Amino acid sequence: MKTFNALLASAAMAVTGFAGTAQAEEFRLGLITPPPHVWTLAAEEFGTALSEASGGEHTVTVFPARQLGNEADMLQQLQSGALDMAFMTVAEISNRATDFGAFYQPFLADDMAHAAAILRSDEARAMLDQLPGSLGVVGVGYGSAGMRHILTNGGVTDAAGLAGQKIRITPFEANLDFYNAIGAAPTPMPLPAVFDALANGQVDGIDMDSELIVLLRYHEHADTMLRTNHMMFPMVGLVSARVWAGLSEEDRTMISDLMGAAVDGVLTTYVERDAGWQEEIRDFDVTYIEADRDFFGDAVAEWEGIWEERAGEALETLRGVADATRE
Repeated sequence: MKTFNALLASAAMAVTGFAGTAQAEEFRLGLITPPPHVWTLAAEEFGTALSEASGGEHTVTVFPARQLGNEADMLQQLQSGALDMAFMTVAEISNRATDFGAFYQPFLADDMAHAAAILRSDEARAMLDQLPGSLGVVGVGYGSAGMRHILTNGGVTDAAGLAGQKIRITPFEANLDFYNAIGAAPTPMPLPAVFDALANGQVDGIDMDSELIVLLRYHEHADTMLRTNHMMFPMVGLVSARVWAGLSEEDRTMISDLMGAAVDGVLTTYVERDAGWQEEIRDFDVTYIEADRDFFGDAVAEWEGIWEERAGEALETLRGVADATRE
C-alpha cells in the first residue's frame, strides 16, 4: 500500500490550503467489502487524509461489510442523503444506468494493467457526468476489484463443463447475460454467504477476483481454477448529490481530489498485486487452467449482440479506448 499512501499524501498536500474554510462535517462512507479488503483500507486512508487536509474539521466513519445494507440499499441512502459517501461496484450502477454495462464487455481488457488504463481514460471519466442527473450521486473516479475468474468443481476443462453449473455471481444484467450465454446457472448470492455455499455444494463454483479467492480461502472447497480475466470489475467512488449540493466549492475540491486519489490508488494496488495473488493460487491444491476468449466459444459474441443494442455507443467508445491503450 506504499504507493497508495504516497498518492494520498500528495493529494492531501495539494488541498491543505482549504483547511478550516467550511462547516465541519462528520461523513459516513459505506461499502460491502470486509475490513481487510483493499477497498476498505483505501476508504480508511481517505478518511485520515480528509481529516488531516481539513485540519480536523471533517471526519469519515467507514462502515464495511454491508453494515449499512447491500449496494442497492446504500445507493438509495445516497440518493436520499441518508448516506454521504460510498465505494461501490459499477455493477450496481449499471443496473440503473445502462451505459455502464459496457465496462463488462468480456475480454475488453487484457489484464489488470490494461483495465486500469481504460478506467483512467478521459472517456471513462466522462461517463460519470451523467450520474448526478440520472442517479442522484456524484462520481469522483474509478477503482477496481480486479479481474474476474472462475473457481469451480467437477474437473472442468472446457466451457462445456460449465453448462448447468450453479455459479455464484454478483447480480447485474451484463454478468447474468454472460453466464446465461455459457449455459451455466448464474446464482446471485451475497459475499458473506459464498464460502459456506461453496463448501456445502449449494453452488458449484464462483465468479470471483484473485484477491478474495486468496483472502477468503475459497480454494479450500474447489478443485479447478480457471484464470480467465474475462471481465474487469470496476468500482466507483460516490458522494450523495444532496450532500454535494450543500458543500462549499473548497470542500468539493478537497473531497474530489482526496477520494479520487484513494480510488485511483486501489487501481494501482491491484495492478501491483494481481500477479502475486495468482502465484499464490497456483500453489493451492487446485487444477490451474489459463483460458481466453476462445475457451468460451460463441458466448462472447452472444453477449456482444445483446449489449450492442443496449449500450452500443458506450461500448464502441470503450472498445476504442481499449484498442488505444493496449500495449
